[in-house]
Amino acid sequence: MPYAPQIKIPATYMRGGTSKGVFLKLSDLPEAAQQPGVARDQLLLRVIGSPDPYEKQIDGMGAATSSTSKTVILSKSDSLEHDVDYLFGQVSIDKPFVDWSGNCGNLSAAVGPFAIANGLVDPARIPENGVVEVRIWQANIHKTIVSRVPISNGEVQETGDFELDGVTFPAAEIPVAFMDPADGEGAIFPTGNLIDQLDVPGVGILKATLINAGIPTVFINAADIGYTGTELQEAINGDSKALKMFETIRAHGAVLMGLINDISEAANRQHTPKVAFVGPPADYLSSSGKSVKAADIDLVVRALSMGKLHHAMMGTAAVAIAAAAAIEGTLVNLAAGGGKLNAVTFGHPSGSLRVGAEANLIEGRWHIEQAVMSRSARVLMEGWVRIPDDSF
Repeated sequence: MPYAPQIKIPATYMRGGTSKGVFLKLSDLPEAAQQPGVARDQLLLRVIGSPDPYEKQIDGMGAATSSTSKTVILSKSDSLEHDVDYLFGQVSIDKPFVDWSGNCGNLSAAVGPFAIANGLVDPARIPENGVVEVRIWQANIHKTIVSRVPISNGEVQETGDFELDGVTFPAAEIPVAFMDPADGEGAIFPTGNLIDQLDVPGVGILKATLINAGIPTVFINAADIGYTGTELQEAINGDSKALKMFETIRAHGAVLMGLINDISEAANRQHTPKVAFVGPPADYLSSSGKSVKAADIDLVVRALSMGKLHHAMMGTAAVAIAAAAAIEGTLVNLAAGGGKLNAVTFGHPSGSLRVGAEANLIEGRWHIEQAVMSRSARVLMEGWVRIPDDSF
């Protein structure tokens, strides 16, 4: 019997921050996948190698972690205020599901370099040497991201001496600003409270800061669930009981935030909200063996993504940390010592990261003008991805 041939699609495999994913131009996709829907989702699932019951993604470009099961679709923006439209798809590893509900902050750092290298930014704006500001429309959450990309000899500079904990090798620094990172209506706190009482069956009533800045996030105190906030991946990801607890917390947090109507819907919204637990600064050894000193950080934070403890920190969750730290009285702010904070350095499993945000209370509602952090990005491979022609 005849079998479908493979087709090839132009693609670039890039690292952005502590994540990596497959970058695609919208115009390069097969016509059926140029619009949202089943065909697009099926194509991306096959590119990444999902769903995989073995949870290895051997037959695709994914690497079987939430940080590497990612896809990006880019196009030149029709808006005069933006250079490029950026759409992010978080691909489930073991389920036939692509989650479009949020952004990837880490891969946001790679969008500017890709856009410049692939002709999505006006060449007249690119200096021979210097920095070009790339204005990005984040299509998932309808927000603006401003990336400052270094240019050397007319091309994106990728190498440098900027070190990012969670990334092995240094690279060029790319400052990324997430503009007005609250949700579309500016409701940073969906419940209207800085701290809520989250009733979680089997766990109890937990203090929680429910914030929608960067990405919807449920913050809880590490001590309230028996942790210190200095845990590494193996302490959480090897504990099925703990993972079930965190998923239960996430589901009930999603309901209270108004993201879903019933906890049964949480399984189809894996990317958001995130769950993170915080604590005061403490000494610990990072996953690489690097010593993190309490004196060098303001607090410790651990966050889960797609059901597992993240090896470092999601970029969007870092935005949520920056925003929550800047608002007096949240659990994040209190863990960092309380008071007026414009920037914090937090400890995560791979080391530490400094983030900043400016919060203002305007007519009774909190507003974050922007949250800023530095990342790096690099092209790992470029060419084509191949998938069977009957995949979508």
